[in-house]
Amino acid sequence: MPVQVTGLIRLGDNMAKEDILEFPGVVKELLPNATFKVELDNGHELIAVMAGKMRKNRIRVLAGDKVQVEMTPYDLSKGRINYRFK
Repeated sequence: MPVQVTGLIRLGDNMAKEDILEFPGVVKELLPNATFKVELDNGHELIAVMAGKMRKNRIRVLAGDKVQVEMTPYDLSKGRINYRFK
């Protein structure tokens, strides 16, 4: 199934000239080891982990929360949750 990529593309701050794709999505399921199953707004599902700053500041993410996920264009099946919308 081809993946429809529609989202914000920005140059990573800490990454060496590597593009990062950011998409809004909804947490569908909580998985073991602080991982989450996230469904993006375009219908694509992926496995995501929380970013380090979110862990450090003890931001809680529950099923049904709207989040922003960043991914690398090389592996669209994994991502990192970097923001939880209020």
